Amino acid sequence: MFFNIFQKLFSKHIHFVFPPTKAEIKTNVPLSKKTWMGVGGNAEFYFEPQDEKDLCNFIKNKPEIPILILGGGSNVIVRDGGVPGVTIHLGKSFANISIDGDHIICGAGLLSMDLSRFAQKNGLSGFEFLCGIPGTIGGALRMNAGAYGSEIKDILVSVRVVDSSGQIQEMTPQSDFFKYRENALPDDWIFVGATFKGTPESPEKIMAKMQDFKGKRESSQPFGVKTCGSTFKNPIGLTAWSLIDKAGCRDLKIGDASISPKHANFLINNGKASCADVEGLGEEIRKRVYDKCGVMLEWEVKRVGLPKQPEDD
Repeated sequence: MFFNIFQKLFSKHIHFVFPPTKAEIKTNVPLSKKTWMGVGGNAEFYFEPQDEKDLCNFIKNKPEIPILILGGGSNVIVRDGGVPGVTIHLGKSFANISIDGDHIICGAGLLSMDLSRFAQKNGLSGFEFLCGIPGTIGGALRMNAGAYGSEIKDILVSVRVVDSSGQIQEMTPQSDFFKYRENALPDDWIFVGATFKGTPESPEKIMAKMQDFKGKRESSQPFGVKTCGSTFKNPIGLTAWSLIDKAGCRDLKIGDASISPKHANFLINNGKASCADVEGLGEEIRKRVYDKCGVMLEWEVKRVGLPKQPEDD
């Protein structure tokens, strides 16, 4: 394993000295290849820590520089000017999973779908809704991911995080910690693991429920395309897709970004869209929905980075 004793890295304007790490801190890494929408610019610096100790050491000793935590990239779009500072991705070394009775302990880098499958094989119910949710557990915790009437908070026992000083914190979230598609954790705290509790059930019954969810999802949502899933949060008592339909947005298109004909709350990169195309389409939808329905839709997809500047051309 490569250990770098001393790293001196340069941005356009600032000279950074990073602490020793177990993995190379890379520069100018294309983030379009690491997100489901497939748009946007580069990470100024990119780091995949090898373990919790590596991550804690980096956070504790890093220079004053912005940090972005990137999970599976399923619910994020990167702006065309790229992401300044360090983008941290928790990879396979954070994808551990184990079981203790009716509790499942896993890392934040584990795919949500893999947690669902593991629970099914071990006869624990409550995780079925995760079978069709892309991305990692870290992202699911950050967004309080949910589907079919269930949310990640419903099965959560405790979380393990790295705080802004690089210390590990074990937390048992209170009832007001999670809200609809958000949580109360500071943006610069990093989920690294969690413990969940399931309900014993036969693997066959759990599988039947998962297949039912899968069938519903495939019949109503686009697959095999570049998308980030639900673009906007559902307003209280309403659905975003119905408001978008009511505002007559179905045929809207900007550049190579369009609305899915299968689900109006899904935006699609048809192959060559820029982030400006996707974000511009989203903002036009918001404007039209507000003008027609009097409701301002909130973005569910996380938008990060900087717009492209003329000097970038």
